[in-house]
Amino acid sequence: MMGKLAALLAAMALLTGCGGMKIEDFSNGGPTLTLEEYFDGRARAWGVFEDRFGNLRRQFTVDIEGDWDPETRTLTLVEDFDYRDGETERRVWTLTKTGSDSYEGTADGVVGTARGKIAGNAFNWTYTFDMAVGDSTWRVDFDDWMFLQPGGVIVNRAAVSKWGIQIGRAMIMFQKLDEARVGTLGASPPIGAGARVAAE
Repeated sequence: MMGKLAALLAAMALLTGCGGMKIEDFSNGGPTLTLEEYFDGRARAWGVFEDRFGNLRRQFTVDIEGDWDPETRTLTLVEDFDYRDGETERRVWTLTKTGSDSYEGTADGVVGTARGKIAGNAFNWTYTFDMAVGDSTWRVDFDDWMFLQPGGVIVNRAAVSKWGIQIGRAMIMFQKLDEARVGTLGASPPIGAGARVAAE
């Protein structure tokens, strides 16, 4: 577990400058990420959240069960969060593939609709979220990036902002658990939610 935490922190440092990126920058990058392929089945994630000063505030794991319906082009993700402080949470995402490279999503706490695009090994989506902070709720904005790595790991970085000011950042690493398919993910030739966080 300490090795995964160290890898998360290293990846967080490398992705500090994500703010100026555009999804088109990754059009020729590989391995190719396809959300409905990767998340159809079981996956596990390990994550951390740091505040705007770089202080590590929360650590958590997530067990994910995904189901892709090709007829409705809908991916349902059931996410069970287990926070280091003992809190647990379940969130259910419903993602619809609206085009060859575009998705829309809804979930409890998400205000309106999340919208995202995919290109090469990267996926970027943005959404507004009602985040519980102590006894109150903050309406914040997520700028969420995922990057598929060789070997099937996804590195996910989400910047959390309020009134246009970044208040924190979540970093998550995903690993698909369906062993028969892990070996094929991340092996393609060239053609990377938000978790609930608390600013304590």
